[in-house]
Order: sequence, then C-alpha cells, then structure tokens
Amino acid sequence: MKNLNAKRFALALFAVFAACFIWTAFLDGKDVTNLGSALVIAYKTIPLVLLFISVFVCYAWRWKIFHNWLVPFPILNGTWQGNIQTTWINPKTGESPPPIPVILTIKQTFIRISCVMRTAEMTSRSYLADFWLDNDEQVCMLGYSYHSKPVATVADRSQPHDGTIVFELIGNPVTKLKGTYWTARKTTGEIVLNFRCVDKVDDFPNDLGKHPVTGK
Repeated sequence: MKNLNAKRFALALFAVFAACFIWTAFLDGKDVTNLGSALVIAYKTIPLVLLFISVFVCYAWRWKIFHNWLVPFPILNGTWQGNIQTTWINPKTGESPPPIPVILTIKQTFIRISCVMRTAEMTSRSYLADFWLDNDEQVCMLGYSYHSKPVATVADRSQPHDGTIVFELIGNPVTKLKGTYWTARKTTGEIVLNFRCVDKVDDFPNDLGKHPVTGK
C-alpha cells in the first residue's frame, strides 16, 4: 500500500463518490441545492462507495486498465522456477555446488504479498515482503525476509535459519525475477527465476531435476 500514488488514489476515490452522489440524487429525484438534502444524498452514497472500494480491493485491482497509473505494482501471482547459485562451500569438495533447482510461489492481494520458496532440501516462507518502486530512479524490486526450514535428512549440515532476498523485476509484464540473497548463516547467492504457471505449486516438482548436493 505504501507504493500507491496517494494523490491519484484520492482523486479516483473522489470521482467515484461524485458519480455515486449524482446517480443517487438522480434516482431519488431530490434537489441538492440545500445542505440538508445534500447531506441525505451523501449519506446514501457512502454504501455505494464502500461497495466500489470492496470490489476494487478484492478483484478489480488486477485489471489492466488500473495498472501503472493507479496500481503501480505488477501482478506476480503464481509459480516461478529457476536456479540458485550459492556461494556456500561444500566441505566435502571444497567448491560451491552447481546451480540448485528451485521454485517460488507467490500469493498476492491488493494489500499484501507472501512468498514460499522450495528446493528438494528446504522450504522457506516469507514473514515480511514488499515492493520497492520508483519510476524516476528506474527501480522495480521485490524484497522479503524469510525463515527457512530444511528437511530432516539434511539436518546435519543445514540448520533452520533466517534470510533476505531482493529481486529485480524484469519485463513489462514481469516475466523474470533476478535477485540476491543473504542469510544469518553468512551465506549468499544469486537466484534467477522465470514464470512457470498461474497455479501455486505446493510441492517441489520432479521435472526440475535433482539437488546437486544430495542427488535427490
């Protein structure tokens, strides 16, 4: 919500109120030249405005007609797939592993966004997420902090931890996410994702291949 253009949103809300006010006055056939009649019409207009707001927040904000000028953030709902290139050094090989297959599912509404990332070894869930948007500075990013929980079979070398990811949103509409992450375990890495589907995949798909460390 902080990324909304407050002035444009206020003007749009005023336009909706004015249209509903005129429509209500027309249906009632009342004269609004005196304060009393105007207040009565205004009171009847409020439920209509609230209905319009509810429809917009629940559904209409996704419509293309509202994007860029009223809704500044892109729609990222669905599943994204790609790879993680970590800087972590495998003590058995003395080298960083090859790219790790990963999926990211995003659930987005008008007022919030949540992210769940999965590999064959772990699941991480966001607890803080928001956009950074600035047309003048050419900034279009999504960032979130998360808690990661590895599967039990890798607990000997991978502990639960917190981290942060910042994605650059590429394309209009967005078709690619490219970002960097860092964790409380002092590891970092890069992530590149492409859009997979609008459905939210609830488990790591087998078609992405095996994890390069465990081979599972």
